[in-house]
Amino acid sequence: MSNRAVLEVIALDAEDAIAAQTGGADRLELVTDIAADGLTPSRETFGRIRASVDIPLRVMLRVADGFAAGDVDVLVRKARELRGEGAEEFVLGFLDADGNPDLVAVERLVAELNGCHWTFHRAIDRAADRDALRKQLADLPGLDTYLTAGSADGVDDGMATLVAEAARTGEPGYEPQILVGGGLRLDHLPRLLGAGIDAFHIGGAARPGGWSAGVDAGAVREWRAVLDAG
Repeated sequence: MSNRAVLEVIALDAEDAIAAQTGGADRLELVTDIAADGLTPSRETFGRIRASVDIPLRVMLRVADGFAAGDVDVLVRKARELRGEGAEEFVLGFLDADGNPDLVAVERLVAELNGCHWTFHRAIDRAADRDALRKQLADLPGLDTYLTAGSADGVDDGMATLVAEAARTGEPGYEPQILVGGGLRLDHLPRLLGAGIDAFHIGGAARPGGWSAGVDAGAVREWRAVLDAG
């Protein structure tokens, strides 16, 4: 199992979660309001999903569209509620107006998470300086993953950046796992796998019928098969 690539699928509800696990997902990212790029789901939704599957769940901490933190008190309260419901892994990431990491917001949330593992999401793709961001966040407890397309415009444009960052694994700021997502397609996988990248995140690709149709276990299974053959 140690060499198996990680496949993370976005789930909006328990039906999505069951279909994704059935298809071979290793982990789910839980969000609501995909029109706003994914906001924090309710505690009740988390509870229903947690009861329906037994794979790890990473819960989005985000209360507004865009990459500003917004009301950090609300974020902290939601994190506390979700922790109380049993959430153990999270997704977050905030930038200030200049495109630098909003360390005040991130550090307050990380303190509330109290050692939980978390992903810094695609805010890195909008950062003024990706390398500086990684180094500024390097010592935060629990940060084990960057969700990134390598570019704000998606994997097609970010491929060279992803390959270059994968080659720096182990350097300060580059220890977290690269989780590739954002316009990711099956035809991207050979080059990414060849670069040593071993974690992949899909949303729309798991939903051939569109976001209103839910996750399709067969679509997830196709990704699982390609990754396992990789």
